Amino acid sequence: MSGPKHSLSAGAVVLNDEGKILLIRGPRRGWEFPGGIIEVGETIQDGVVREVKEETGIDIEITKFCGIYQNLKSSVCATCWQGKAIGGKLQTSSESLEVGFFSVEEALQMVKWSNFRERIIKILDEEEHPFCISF
Repeated sequence: MSGPKHSLSAGAVVLNDEGKILLIRGPRRGWEFPGGIIEVGETIQDGVVREVKEETGIDIEITKFCGIYQNLKSSVCATCWQGKAIGGKLQTSSESLEVGFFSVEEALQMVKWSNFRERIIKILDEEEHPFCISF
């Protein structure tokens, strides 16, 4: 008998000193904030820092845990974080065709996939924290 199979991911809305949001343009979902699957034996915080670095070249400091989105159909829990850019250099990867910092207004126009735009809004709204949304 096998137990449940869940996937844990983490993503961060990363702001630079000008208050701009770090976005990647991925091959599948278009523009989104960076993040990905947490590896076995890795803390969630270490995982989101690693994912941001791998996808964008930017080093971050986690500033806040904001909430969780749970996709019941695909058994994915996606943790949402705020982060601050502290170093590194923008670069693309196999997971990011383009990377850059954009104003909040630009970012909200660019992000189209699923509920990712909603996630950015919730992550940036302190009054929403912590949130737990199941869909």
